[in-house]
Amino acid sequence: MSDAPVDPRWPKILSLSVHEFRTPMTVVAGYIRMLLKERAGPLSEQQRKLLEEAEKGCARLTALLSEVSELANLEAGTAPFNRHLVDLHSVLRETVDQLPPLPDRDVAVELRGESRSTMIHADPVRLGHAFASVMKALRREIITDSPLVVRLTPGAPGANVVIGDDEAIAAFDAEASGAREPFDEWRGGSGLILPVARRVFEAHGARIDGAPGGRKTGARIQFTA
Repeated sequence: MSDAPVDPRWPKILSLSVHEFRTPMTVVAGYIRMLLKERAGPLSEQQRKLLEEAEKGCARLTALLSEVSELANLEAGTAPFNRHLVDLHSVLRETVDQLPPLPDRDVAVELRGESRSTMIHADPVRLGHAFASVMKALRREIITDSPLVVRLTPGAPGANVVIGDDEAIAAFDAEASGAREPFDEWRGGSGLILPVARRVFEAHGARIDGAPGGRKTGARIQFTA
């Protein structure tokens, strides 16, 4: 993503798109729920299964619209942040503990690094959601028996949070000081949660980098204050 100033028309277009899509989506979802409640007559087993799949599709589209709306607000600078002094380690601990399991396989998530308090001014809810988005996306990429490691290293000032499998963690440890790899926030299968997460990190004075060598299983979030 370019660091050039955002065209002010883009957030407006996104917000308008959300509004125009959300209205018909609400109508479609409402009629599907009515049909599932058999208000238009009894359903066969096959009809119910088809409607349930359609309902899942509507739910995914609704979630995507929420992500587009959040992205538009962040780009426009209108997203609210409830900032106060929080412990970054506690935010990571809670995020790891609440991460839902993968539907098709088991990938462990381990919080490593120093457990002492690392205090920063942040919105813990938004920051936790951003960390969760990165963890979910990276965990999907792991195809080995490696866990997803979340490692916190306090700095002065700020802190580094490295997330990835064992190979990505080792690559970060071996890279030259000051090296930076772009983070792929537009990868498929993750919706818009990663673009949203990047902007949340940046609003907290942090930047997100990709793992050395273009590895999709790692990221580093550097807080500078």
